[in-house]
Amino acid sequence: MDKIKVIKIEDEMKQSYIDYSMSVIVGRALPDAKDGLKPVHRRILYAMNEMGLVFNKSFKKSARVVGEVLGKFHPHGDTAVYDSMVRMAQAFSLRYPLVKGQGNFGSVDGDPAAAMRYTEAKLAKISSEMLKDIEKNTVNFADNFDGSMKEPVVLPSMVPNLLVNGSSGIAVGMATNMPPHNLSEICSAVIAVVDDIEIEYNDLIKYVSAPDFPTGGIICGTVGVRQAYKNGRGKVITRAKTHLEKNKIIVTELPYMVNKARLLENTAELVKDKRIEGINMLRDESDRTGMRMVIGLKQDANPEVVLNLLYKHTSMQTTFGVINLALVNGEPKVLSLKDLLLEFIRHRKEVIVRRTQFDLDKAKEKAHLLEGIIIALENIDSVIKSIKGSADAKAAKQTLVDDYSLSELQAQAILDIKLQRLTSMEQGKIREEHKNLLAFITECQAILGSEDRIKEILKKEMVYLIETYGGDRRTAIEDVELELETEDLIEEEDVVVTMTNSGYVKRIPLETYKSQRRGGKGIKAAGTREEDFVKDLFITSTHNYLMFFTDKGKVYWLKGFNIPEAGRYAKGTAIINLLKLEKGEEIKAVIPVAEFSEDKYLMFVTRKGIAKKTSLKEYSNVRNGGIIAVNLREDDDLVNVVLTSDGEEILIATKDGRAVRFKGSDVGAVGRNSIGVKGINVKNSEVVDVIVCNSPHVLTVTEKGYGKRSPVEDYRLINRGGSGVINIKITEKNGKVCGITCVGDGEEVMFLTRNGLLVRTPIKDISVIGRNTQGVRVIRLGDGDSLIGLAKVAEGED
Repeated sequence: MDKIKVIKIEDEMKQSYIDYSMSVIVGRALPDAKDGLKPVHRRILYAMNEMGLVFNKSFKKSARVVGEVLGKFHPHGDTAVYDSMVRMAQAFSLRYPLVKGQGNFGSVDGDPAAAMRYTEAKLAKISSEMLKDIEKNTVNFADNFDGSMKEPVVLPSMVPNLLVNGSSGIAVGMATNMPPHNLSEICSAVIAVVDDIEIEYNDLIKYVSAPDFPTGGIICGTVGVRQAYKNGRGKVITRAKTHLEKNKIIVTELPYMVNKARLLENTAELVKDKRIEGINMLRDESDRTGMRMVIGLKQDANPEVVLNLLYKHTSMQTTFGVINLALVNGEPKVLSLKDLLLEFIRHRKEVIVRRTQFDLDKAKEKAHLLEGIIIALENIDSVIKSIKGSADAKAAKQTLVDDYSLSELQAQAILDIKLQRLTSMEQGKIREEHKNLLAFITECQAILGSEDRIKEILKKEMVYLIETYGGDRRTAIEDVELELETEDLIEEEDVVVTMTNSGYVKRIPLETYKSQRRGGKGIKAAGTREEDFVKDLFITSTHNYLMFFTDKGKVYWLKGFNIPEAGRYAKGTAIINLLKLEKGEEIKAVIPVAEFSEDKYLMFVTRKGIAKKTSLKEYSNVRNGGIIAVNLREDDDLVNVVLTSDGEEILIATKDGRAVRFKGSDVGAVGRNSIGVKGINVKNSEVVDVIVCNSPHVLTVTEKGYGKRSPVEDYRLINRGGSGVINIKITEKNGKVCGITCVGDGEEVMFLTRNGLLVRTPIKDISVIGRNTQGVRVIRLGDGDSLIGLAKVAEGED
């Protein structure tokens, strides 16, 4: 019972999980900031070095390497060790492979490596720079798993491996994902930091432009890259490198870690499902000379649109999420670019100091022995006589110590010297060696006593790496940030957008409206119900905007391609299904916009006669849910919006038969949130509509079916805000005004009655008479019916 401890299960679970987590974090998943290696990679390299599998020696079976690592350093599965070694040998996984493989080590298509009994391996040349001087006490060693031998805690690593080859790993509650870089750029940055420890971030990124992936590709923009360099977290958007050849897209480079075979399979599935259209062939023509993926295009396909679809739906565009998490003295930290460089510099300085101290100690030991040998050479006859006269080696050694004031080590060195070294030539070599050792000792002491000398050595090492292993970037960088919008996936083309009186909208390709000879009958623009008609027709582009203004003063935007395409005889889609309209909200105006220009204006007019003019540019910040276009008073609502420009004239009409014609410039342009100014004094009436005077006549109609055309010139120009002039004489006979529009000869209008009757009338059939008249009958109404509005008919003729 004395050996039994009572422990709460939650405490034991907590402690055990913490121990497990730290073991995974420190001992498996995260790289060390000094050499950029995880334990398994470090053990593989060290074991291969101990086996003599260096770059200039012959290959050995991979199974021997795996067995050595497992037996001495890494007590885990052989698959984990072999897979790690395979990855270090793959030129498409590491920017600078650390292992040189012979045999099948996998492919970019995801093919696995051959079994370890078939493949052979040795260290790559660059790995020798990572292991260089490890025997000179440059790094600390620790016991292996069973305490039978020592293994390095980190490698000396002259190469800034963590930045150069990157790393990825998932620990417990944290993960690292560091991209590879170009060796020349990183070494140049190391030199810059060594020269100026206070170097600013903006100066540092002049040396390191962006990651450099082994598979090449194109980095799209550097905003995410800069963020990663500054804060340790960011994203790198990478695209495949492509070019066009005779209606074919040729892919020559892929984003990092993209499986080519799987990419082709996914693309084929997307083409089959019609999510990507325009492709009629996929073929892999890759060979030993390089990658070549061929994507055949249909005759009418737009290559740019197909490419954008591939970028959006496939791994031809990927995002590399950067998390610069590494172990700093056993503690996981997220590091900026400068932090990573500083950690490497500190490590290399320590290695240089420890290596120099090791060399100094060895040189002092050797010089000490040589000094004893030189003393013996100077007294060679008496030394030989003393040795000959001694009873044994021990007595001879003691005699030399006593007679010539030597240390035991020096005396032993004299006893061990070969007779051939007593020749004059050999004696000269010994003295020369001693002289050189003294100079070397002085040099080592100078290095250890000078921070500047250590920096110079570090910089020379970086220059050596650049000259030996450096090279051009593989991954190109595009200056512009490329964010794929939906319109990038839609081919730009001219279309006809129609909207009916009851709110049905659709788009039709412009080419549907065939060109006709003069006198042709035209074609039907829309198949509408009997009680409906096409009120608005615009020729616009799939990439242009349509602005929808409602009676509540709000504006909504739709791109041309957002309007569903439909056949000539289809009625279209209800606009309420495309816009997030509030209950009871009604569309009052639709305006197509190709460009939000500063010299174009929107003229808003409300039921209470308020007019507001705002630059079209103010509405360029498109939002999905719509915004307030004009501020309205509680008892007011929007009647209409017209697009105008400087020099055009505006006419506002009221229900009681008055109208104001004024210059658009009389209304000053104000901001989007303004209410506006008085456009017309409505008195006890209300505004019925506003028009731009861009046709010769003003057509006015009244509730009881009367109307007339009057020349625009009959409405004299007056200041806005007044009561206006008589537009039509209102009597008991003709009723109040229900609509106006600006018309020209040859046009047609549609009259709409309260009972749903539609009457289409040519403009030429309506008389042109003076303003101060009650008009003529334009539509014969039934009992209890009344005219509620009119609209110019939008014909679909070319």
